[in-house]
Amino acid sequence: MALQQEKKWYIDYTYILAGLILTIYAMIVAKTILLPLLFAIFFSILLSPFCGWLETYKVPRILAALIAILTGFLVLAGLGFLFYTQLSAFVDDIEMIQQRLEELIDGAESFLIAWFGMDEFVELGSIEEALVEFVRENTAALTRGIAGAAAVITATFLVPIYMFLLLIFRDFLQEFLLQVFGRKDQHRLQKVKTIIEKVKLVVQHYITGIIIVIAILAVINSTMLLLVGVDHAIFFGVFAAMLNVVPFIGPIFGSILPVLYAILTMDSLIYPAIILVSFYIIQLFESNLFTPVIVGSQVSLNALVTLLLLFIGAQIWGLAGMILFIPLGAILKVVFDEIETMRPYGFIMGRVPSEMHTRKGPLARKISEISKQATAENED
Repeated sequence: MALQQEKKWYIDYTYILAGLILTIYAMIVAKTILLPLLFAIFFSILLSPFCGWLETYKVPRILAALIAILTGFLVLAGLGFLFYTQLSAFVDDIEMIQQRLEELIDGAESFLIAWFGMDEFVELGSIEEALVEFVRENTAALTRGIAGAAAVITATFLVPIYMFLLLIFRDFLQEFLLQVFGRKDQHRLQKVKTIIEKVKLVVQHYITGIIIVIAILAVINSTMLLLVGVDHAIFFGVFAAMLNVVPFIGPIFGSILPVLYAILTMDSLIYPAIILVSFYIIQLFESNLFTPVIVGSQVSLNALVTLLLLFIGAQIWGLAGMILFIPLGAILKVVFDEIETMRPYGFIMGRVPSEMHTRKGPLARKISEISKQATAENED
């Protein structure tokens, strides 16, 4: 009996492992197909209420889909133009930054020579030559990067096409899902309908919430940098806010660039320190107040699962995977919570119990209390 159980466990493990390997391999191979399709699905779910609202005013579905996509495109184009103008102004200062960097390198070299006598061992002035040589030696890699960028641009044009088709056939696709997973059982049919509706809510809450949080952070970051006196504060503030779409890692990289710029262009190290502390405080408010209240409890993944999803997504699809795997994980949690046998997996993916609240610092605890009060008011 024990031998049969051991054999059954071994067979199940082999099947699960083989299924995971084949799934990951298929995701990697079909990257150019899956990425634009997933982005199109998420954006279509986001725009479907607006499209449905237009249809209530007797607008044909094809025209309503075109208007919804065009509206979204115009909003993105406006934001892109604003970001481009700020980036262009920042690029104009590259020569000044390079000159300042050379001054810092010369100062560091003089310090090492004067205090440690390292003139024969350290040549900091050769850093720029080394970088140029590195670029020359990696021309092939740069060429592959350009080819990859062309592939990304090609895939980007597919997104609105997919969105148009998904918005037109959204009822047809929903009926297909009901027929596949409902199987003419009324209880199962109702369960599938519930899952579909909750998935829609999760995606809509996540995307709209992320957009609102990014807008709030862009204003706060830019205002803080303007008060400190950093040039191109709007560019740095918007860039840091946009990176916030990647949890944990994004805010770190978003704060590094303005800190380095302040070190290179400002006379005192007090300013970079103020910027770093300010970004830390802003991030506390974002993670404990803005995101829980605005995005809501619908996307309720704990930090461990979120971090794992980030690394898995980065390994499979790179930066796009880091962005997509968070809402995909939230969708999986919704499905797991609705299926009796899968609920333990939904539980392990959810937020940690409230005992963890006592381990936070005083500021984080206070922000969390404000967040709970605001969430309770929204639910009421």
